[in-house]
Amino acid sequence: MTATAEKTLVATADDTTALVTKQGATTIADTVVQKIAGLAAREVNGVYDLGGGAARALSALRDRIPGASGSVGQGVSVEVGEKQAAVDLQLLVEYGVAIADLARAVRRNVITAIEQMTGLEVVEVNINVNDVHIPGDDEPVTSDRVQ
Repeated sequence: MTATAEKTLVATADDTTALVTKQGATTIADTVVQKIAGLAAREVNGVYDLGGGAARALSALRDRIPGASGSVGQGVSVEVGEKQAAVDLQLLVEYGVAIADLARAVRRNVITAIEQMTGLEVVEVNINVNDVHIPGDDEPVTSDRVQ
């Protein structure tokens, strides 16, 4: 065993953020990781929204209902194991944003947030860009013909 490998083993054995220790195990629900990933993705400039067309339509409908709250995990799918997590994101991006750079920034932010908050190792973050938001597309279409 090399000196580098020994240091890694020692650091892992002494890690205070480990989810499984001699004193017990910590289990993190999928919804926790899903919410963290959703919030971390939305923090990146250039991400307009998360989710596919149907999910965004339901969210818009939910926003019109008094007292209803939006889903932070919309557009986020996760698989969570004992030590690792994998994330799939569906993004709606702002027009004019370099998608490759945006994907890199989202991936980095999601991985950092999940690993810091949960101690889980994020093995992959897959990003699916569904649509591009063009300013003015959100405005309701009004007709001058009928009042």
